[in-house]
Amino acid sequence: MSQIIIWTIAIITVLGLLLALVLYLVAAKFRVEEDPRIDEVEKVMPGANCGGCGFAGCRAFAEAAVKAPNLDNNYCPVGGNDVMAKVAAILGYEVKAKDPAVAVVRCNGSCANRPVVNTYDGYPSCKVKAALYSGDTGCAFGCLGCGDCVAACQFGALSMDPETGLPVVDASKCTACGACAKACPKGIIEIRPQGPRGMRMYVSCVNKDKGPSVKKACAAACIGCGICAKTCRHEAIVLENNLAYIDSGKCKLCRECEAMCPTGAIHAVGFPKPLDKEAVKARVLERQKKEREAAAAAAAAEKEA
Repeated sequence: MSQIIIWTIAIITVLGLLLALVLYLVAAKFRVEEDPRIDEVEKVMPGANCGGCGFAGCRAFAEAAVKAPNLDNNYCPVGGNDVMAKVAAILGYEVKAKDPAVAVVRCNGSCANRPVVNTYDGYPSCKVKAALYSGDTGCAFGCLGCGDCVAACQFGALSMDPETGLPVVDASKCTACGACAKACPKGIIEIRPQGPRGMRMYVSCVNKDKGPSVKKACAAACIGCGICAKTCRHEAIVLENNLAYIDSGKCKLCRECEAMCPTGAIHAVGFPKPLDKEAVKARVLERQKKEREAAAAAAAAEKEA
């Protein structure tokens, strides 16, 4: 009996050693050498693992950056230009500095502007709410007010305003990671450049319905009238699907479109002085009058010739 036990132990021991040897040989044969620069890049990353760069986390970003031929398609919005300069130094690449960005809430549907027509009494989630119906108001495009964006933000940059029922972005805390934009089922949050000295303009509406129905649903919505696009001298505003959009790359921050907008759908942020709408409107109307007179005179001269 004792010999059986001894032989059993011996066989198991030998078998274990053989299997260990096989595993060692397999591991050695298929071992993947990891670039040590991945660890170096990961160390300089902010460690937020927010996914704002388009990867699962900082480690995944580091792996992609090391394997990439350049950093043109890799950028960490949380770390910004400072972190990217460190990454470039580690990898021996050049990196172009990007203008800082910030999240903007493109919805004017406050409690005052967008009357409630029904009451939701379910689970407090915008995603769930959007899956069930269009919302508490007549606007099917606006904010649902449950704060999914606030919950998604890891940096405390968003909060819900109890008076308006809309999310508010704290630009000083926003890292432009895009988590709030991804969490919003209505797509009302956009990541836009902060603008020079923090000054920026945008159309605070995403409603694509036609003017009369939009106006009925929200008093401060974009009605697609096109006045802003006709006013802009820099071709910074386009009108598509009954909705105006301001191209931040072309906008000269003259604020004429803001003054001319009949519903107040265009927002200006970060400007040091309030806008004198009446003065700007008078200036624009006078300019347009002169342009019409000049065009009429040119047409008359051409007809005579």
